[in-house]
Amino acid sequence: MKYITVLLLSLPLLLSYSCKTKEAKPLQVIDYQQNISTAEKIINNAIATHGGNLYDDASYAFTFRGDEYTFTNNNGAYKYTVTKNNGAIKTVDVLENGKFTRYQQNKKVNLSNTEIKRYTGALNSVIYFTLLPYKLNDASVNKTDKGLVTIKNKEYNVIQVTFDQEGGGEDYQDIFYYWTNTHTNTVDYIAYKYDVNGGGIRFRSAYNQRNVDGILFQDYVNYKVPKNLNLSEIPKLYENDKLEEVSKIELENIVHLPK
Repeated sequence: MKYITVLLLSLPLLLSYSCKTKEAKPLQVIDYQQNISTAEKIINNAIATHGGNLYDDASYAFTFRGDEYTFTNNNGAYKYTVTKNNGAIKTVDVLENGKFTRYQQNKKVNLSNTEIKRYTGALNSVIYFTLLPYKLNDASVNKTDKGLVTIKNKEYNVIQVTFDQEGGGEDYQDIFYYWTNTHTNTVDYIAYKYDVNGGGIRFRSAYNQRNVDGILFQDYVNYKVPKNLNLSEIPKLYENDKLEEVSKIELENIVHLPK
């Protein structure tokens, strides 16, 4: 699914590469056709600010909570991996253009359809959040402008995102809100409502934003939100310190990989 229940990693092979961090580029200005909606314009500006066309053929590695991740985009094609070292057993999961394969000790593992679905969702969810807001231009994504709001004395565009059943994945019924800073065009807050495992709501506040060879990466504080709350009401609780922090989502050892 598109939220993180399992999260990110550490990579020995990364030591052979150097991590170069560039200064953030000036905000990019996009010329729009008149038939593009306000919501699409806002998201396109956010994508341009976070990395723009560099996402199309990006290849990076990072670590999260002891596991090692990589993602490689190739103009529509993709390959995601996660490597886990559990004692003497090394497990490598590979998701390439929709096909999932697991290896243990360099040997392919036979998996049930249920296992493939579960492991695919776990890997895809980590990469999905890492690549935001780039993934918000997928064909199955529906974007709605919900107006402006002020959070901690800063103005934000509010964009609601829903998904078509066709192409929207197993959790197409999830609902997301994105708050993009009207001055910087960065995605500073994310909320999502999900149904799996009894359902719930999460809210994320971004911090530690850094530019690694042209693409912005950021960490998040992850908050639990009362189930019956409307996503639009979350910022008020956040400003009043009424949300329960459940975890931190921290990407480490981010490296731009050569192709």
